[in-house]
Amino acid sequence: MITDDRVILGLLAAVLAFVFFTRDREGWKKFYTFIPIILVCYLLPSLMVTFGLINVDESNLWPIAKDYFLPAALFLMTLSIDMKGVIGLGSKALIMFFTATAGIIIGGPIALWIVAQFDPAIIGTGADAAWRGLATLAGSWIGGGANQTAMLEVYGYNIENYSALIAVDIIVANIWMAFLLYGAGDSKRVDGWLKADSSAIDRLRDKMADYTASTERVASANDYILLFGATFAVVGLCHLVATFVGGFFAELWGEEATLASSFFWVVVVSTTIGLIASFTRARDLEGIGASKFGTLFIFMLVAVIGTKMNILKIADAPAFMAIGIIWMLIHTILLLAVARMIKAPFFFVAIGSKANVGGAASAPVLAAAFHPALAPVGVLLAVLGYAVGTYGAILTAYLMSLVG
Repeated sequence: MITDDRVILGLLAAVLAFVFFTRDREGWKKFYTFIPIILVCYLLPSLMVTFGLINVDESNLWPIAKDYFLPAALFLMTLSIDMKGVIGLGSKALIMFFTATAGIIIGGPIALWIVAQFDPAIIGTGADAAWRGLATLAGSWIGGGANQTAMLEVYGYNIENYSALIAVDIIVANIWMAFLLYGAGDSKRVDGWLKADSSAIDRLRDKMADYTASTERVASANDYILLFGATFAVVGLCHLVATFVGGFFAELWGEEATLASSFFWVVVVSTTIGLIASFTRARDLEGIGASKFGTLFIFMLVAVIGTKMNILKIADAPAFMAIGIIWMLIHTILLLAVARMIKAPFFFVAIGSKANVGGAASAPVLAAAFHPALAPVGVLLAVLGYAVGTYGAILTAYLMSLVG
């Protein structure tokens, strides 16, 4: 059994390398069609723990991941927001994006309340309280992996039960993804039902193709040093501010208050700095791959969290699965109702949803299902999801904490 963090980190890196090496290889494509990449990145490290290959009982990898990788990922993903580009997508695109966000925020407490009527024990108490665990689902379905991890740490959900929520996240989100891909293949018929004019999508396609070409450039060593220097300077600043602000609220309201958590402020400050920087020339760092490095940090987080999972818990979550399904149905019904009301093309419905629920991992994939040149639209809105995910998940957690 391996206990050395240096070796464990090497194994986790090897897992990620293997997954991304095989994802586009013939013979593996069909496998990843049915088994999402992010699930594999969670599952393989978990199997290593379950079958005794590694032991992380005294590991320090998680503190490193949450203190360094997470704020770096949040900063890099929000830094790349092109607010002018997002606004340029048109009001209907943004309306559908925020409708999707609203569907997650209100769907969580409603779904928890409905299931609690049949199974009151699901509410739980303390670290096992359902709202604490479901807050991680809200983080994932509004922002993505980084926000999900942030909510796990901020609200202190019992990590032994976390794998059940990961299962709900993956299964429900990918069932919805399948429906959206089907709709993308027959979008004209869906647009007819929505009474939408999709001609704007053609203009958007051309605009985004030009946008992609204008931002990409070959990076130098100087560029990468600048990128990483700025990123980890921000990480350090986040911890400095978080220590001060968290200590202030601890004295004011006590150590148990959410606002007294220094980690809470690390998450909020890193997201906020990224948003502010996106309005400056710092956003040009996206041209050398800021969001790509953010994605790398996210997948490192995913792998480390995988070592904390007990996959045998997956079968112990029928109530959580019911909550997830009802939650997604509320999200879907609200989206379609608003889309029909404002006559929004199905493209905006699909991308608005996946920019929340799937994030940067699947939103561009779905956008490309409509047309390859539209993939960057998925990226833009997904990055916006990272920005609002922190705030939306906190609001959802608060509303769910009132249930019971």
